[in-house]
Amino acid sequence: MRKMVNKDQVAGVAKQVKGSIKQAAGKATGNRRTQAEGMADKATGKVQKAYGDVKDKIKKAL
Repeated sequence: MRKMVNKDQVAGVAKQVKGSIKQAAGKATGNRRTQAEGMADKATGKVQKAYGDVKDKIKKAL
């Protein structure tokens, strides 16, 4: 059985990856603003993925 993921889960993980890259680039270049934006993107991605996880659990429960 293949597990289906919803768009919020995928988008959340993608945003986390983007945030990690942005944070690393900011750290490497000494750009604190870019580093902070990356951290914010990661946090937003975690929230979005968690929302997708909850949606998935509710759907399976119904």
